[in-house]
Amino acid sequence: MRKLKNNELGRISVETFKKTKKTPIIVVLDNIRSLNNIGSVFRTSDAFLIEKIYLCGITATPPNKDIHKTALGATDSVAWEYVEDTLTLIERLKEEKIQILAIEQAENSTMLDTFIPEKNKKYAIVMGNEVKGVQQKVVSASDTCIEIPQLGTKHSLNISVSCGVVLWDLFCKLK
Repeated sequence: MRKLKNNELGRISVETFKKTKKTPIIVVLDNIRSLNNIGSVFRTSDAFLIEKIYLCGITATPPNKDIHKTALGATDSVAWEYVEDTLTLIERLKEEKIQILAIEQAENSTMLDTFIPEKNKKYAIVMGNEVKGVQQKVVSASDTCIEIPQLGTKHSLNISVSCGVVLWDLFCKLK
């Protein structure tokens, strides 16, 4: 076995990415404070052809050298928009018939491994602040709360890891 070189990976251009049919998933970042986490979400969203990222509240926006450091150019390929208030955005997305999935540990949450997305629906996953999680008012306004099963001694994952796990799971289930 031989590792492939970057020029052997068959990567598409930014222009082709923008024209390519997207996975019907939107990512909403609710008050993310770490610039590296934001950049990682961009990079993961690029990998899975995510439709759009909304940056809300205190979440920083490109251009930013610390976001760029982990995004590696994905801020140019993935569509994004800043919206000050996450709840206002959630209400707008619901009016557009987009299913809102808060990624959070909550009463009556649905475990990610048992969640089955419908192929004819569009989903928005809401990722919350590194310390406080998704705002309660946003959780309350969401259609479903999805929880990542965790069996160890820790009770949380880094937001960029959580986003990667959820996007990969949904991407596979929607294929």
